[in-house]
Amino acid sequence: MARAGLTAERITEAAADMADTAGFTGVTVSALARHFGVKDASLYSHVRNLAELRARVAVLAAGELSDRIGSAIAGRAGREALMAFADAYRSYALEHPGRYAATQFQLDPEIIAGSSGHRRCMELPYSLLRGYGLAEPDITDAVRLLRSTFHGYAHIEASGGFGHPREVRASWERAVHALHIALENWPGTDDA
Repeated sequence: MARAGLTAERITEAAADMADTAGFTGVTVSALARHFGVKDASLYSHVRNLAELRARVAVLAAGELSDRIGSAIAGRAGREALMAFADAYRSYALEHPGRYAATQFQLDPEIIAGSSGHRRCMELPYSLLRGYGLAEPDITDAVRLLRSTFHGYAHIEASGGFGHPREVRASWERAVHALHIALENWPGTDDA
């Protein structure tokens, strides 16, 4: 549909913007068609269905998130790299809640394999943790600890769950510092 200037990329960007305002699950083909002032069928010539549209938003968001984290940690190591990684992750989740939710969307393994953003989102924490001297299986356990801490904190913060008057940023910095100490003193497999 040339008059609307529709492309798969433009539709994906609009869907990502809509996700940030209406929530990731609030993105529908009908809502996007209304946004562009066209009929639903006009979008189907660029994206097959809602599942493909959501996958495209997830790939876009993973690329944005990995770029932000990669830029933040470039040239840093140890605690400084961990804090930069954590801050980049948290700020993206808070600034782009719908896009961030898309990064948590379960995708077909073939889509993930073709997504450089998803690959980088998986590689970046492993690279960070190798700087702490971790190797498998400890590195996978540590990645899961970081991901669950960062995700949980951002999710609780975004939903207004931190009601205590202590500044949220101060608690965040303490939590990341505690993670740094845990990573420097990671227990061996015999200590678990």
